[in-house]
Parts: sequence; C-alpha cells; structure tokens
Amino acid sequence: MAAADLVERARAGDNDAFRELTEPYLRELQVHCYRMLGSLEDAEDALQNTLLSAWQSLGGFEGRASLRTWLYRIATHRCLDARRAAARRPAKEWDVPGVEPPEPTRLGEVVWLQPFPGALLEGAVEVPLGPEARYEQTESISLAFVTALQVLPPRQLAVLVLRDVLGFRASEVAGMLDSTVASVNSALKRARAGLQRHRPPPAGHQPPPPAGSPAEDAIVARFVHAWESADLDALVALLTDDVFVSMPPMPFEYQGRDVVARFCAGLFDAGRRFDLVPSRANGQPAFGAYLRTPTGISHGVGLYVLTLTGDRICAMTRFDNSVLPWFGLPRSLPSR
Repeated sequence: MAAADLVERARAGDNDAFRELTEPYLRELQVHCYRMLGSLEDAEDALQNTLLSAWQSLGGFEGRASLRTWLYRIATHRCLDARRAAARRPAKEWDVPGVEPPEPTRLGEVVWLQPFPGALLEGAVEVPLGPEARYEQTESISLAFVTALQVLPPRQLAVLVLRDVLGFRASEVAGMLDSTVASVNSALKRARAGLQRHRPPPAGHQPPPPAGSPAEDAIVARFVHAWESADLDALVALLTDDVFVSMPPMPFEYQGRDVVARFCAGLFDAGRRFDLVPSRANGQPAFGAYLRTPTGISHGVGLYVLTLTGDRICAMTRFDNSVLPWFGLPRSLPSR
C-alpha cells in the first residue's frame, strides 16, 4: 500500500496503518535514542514517547520532509526532553564481597551507561546514511563512542549524531531542531572538538578484527580460557599497555596494564572463579559472567564487553547482572 494511503488511514485512527508506517524505522530509531541517552532503558522510553507523539501529531505531517526525517525530528526532541528531565541511575558503591579493589585511576562520569544487545542491532546499522556521515555505523555504536557522546551538551550531541553519524544535511538538521544552518554548523564544530577531547585516538591502536572472524574468535578463546582458569599471566599477555577497565554503574575506572592486572589479581586471589557465556553488545564481543559456587550452580554476576585492537584487548567494561535478561542470558547456570 502506498505511504500516502497509509498516512490517511492512520490519520483516521487506523492503528494497523500507523504500525505499518512506522515499523520499518523502529530499530534505527531505538539505536538513535540509545546514542543520545547512553541507556537502553531510557532509549526504550524515548522510543515509546516518540511513537505516541507521532500518533498524536500525524495530522500535522505535511510530507515536506520524508516520514523518516519527521520521525527522527520527533525522536531527537523526545531525547532532548529526556536529557533535561533525566533522573539518571546513581553511582553504586563497590559491591564485590571479599575483594578490596586497588585505588582507581579515576572516577567515571557516565555511570548510567548500559550495553546495547547485539540482537537489537540487526537491521539497524545497515540503514543508508546521508552524504554527510563521517563514521561507520559499527564504530558509532561502540561503547567508547557512546560514552564520549554522553559528556557533550545535549544540543551539540544531537547535532553531531544527526550530521556526522546519520549524515543529514545541515539544512535538514536545522529544520529538525528549529534552528538555523549557522547555529547547526557552530554547534557541530564545538561538538567535534568536545568529542576529540573526550575520545582522543589511542596511540598505536590497530582496528579491531572483523566481527565473527577467525582473528576475533582467536582472541576471544584466549580470553575465555585465561579468565575461566584464573590465569593472570595469560590474561595480562592479552592486554595493551593502556588497557582501560570500567564498570558502570560503579564509577571505578582503571587504566594501564599494571593496575588492571592488580585489579584482576584481587578477584582471582579471593577465590572467585567464573564461567563465561558468549554474547555480543554494541557490536563487540561480550560474555555473561557466572560466579561458581560450592553447590555447582554458577550465579550471574555481570556482563563483560571487550574492546579489541589488532590481537589485543584495549578495554573491558563490566555491567551488573541486571542487564543479563536483555541478552537472553539466564540468571544462573546449572551445575556441570
């Protein structure tokens, strides 16, 4: 059915027509909201608010911009509203019993960060980009990129995502934000500078191996063996000199192989042993982490997400166990 006919039916109150109109854009809009907000839960709320706003304002859709552009305009404003009104997840205290962590390198700002399940990226990062896009879609969903976005002022963040990630033209973004082209260009310049400060290119880092490639599989297998067997030497051999570990919503961050080795040694020396179940988050290798117990049952304690460079690990992000169901991972594993 032609889009114009669907619009007319939806304006007349036809829910099925509205669903057919918007369904093709839901995944990419969810990813857009996630980039803007850094939280899967907040992104889902913003997406639902976007659909509600679109349903209520469909009578004002005049077709001067495409339906996709119109939906992005609404989603961006709902995300900006959410940023202004957000009651972000508070930072958590250290909660690993029996383990005294080393002094952190620093305390992270973006403690509300959440991972994005790989299954939800299917069909969302293959969308055609506009001519102004500067980033590969896989890079622009990575944890490092999304984290860096969160420290930008909200309108600068919106402009950078719409222009450099999605490739909308400056005139289109100005229309979406009720602004001017000059204002958009100025915000984009400041946003790029801010992103550069918070995400400088790591010295000497190679690109990660392709997802699912033998090279990626080899690194992942070595990590799993080292972590499950608590082999600190094998683990440290996989790390770059500037490896970075974070663990939102706990603010503790560690940078550098020596301090990360001390952190991991503290876990292993406390007798904590883990089983890992593979997954993917933000286009990166991820694992449900399950703590073994004397009963033989392993209890889910978190999700690890690896950032790879060449044949090394340059970052590991640990999320708490509340995110496991989003990845189809169980709360516990039966005894072997």
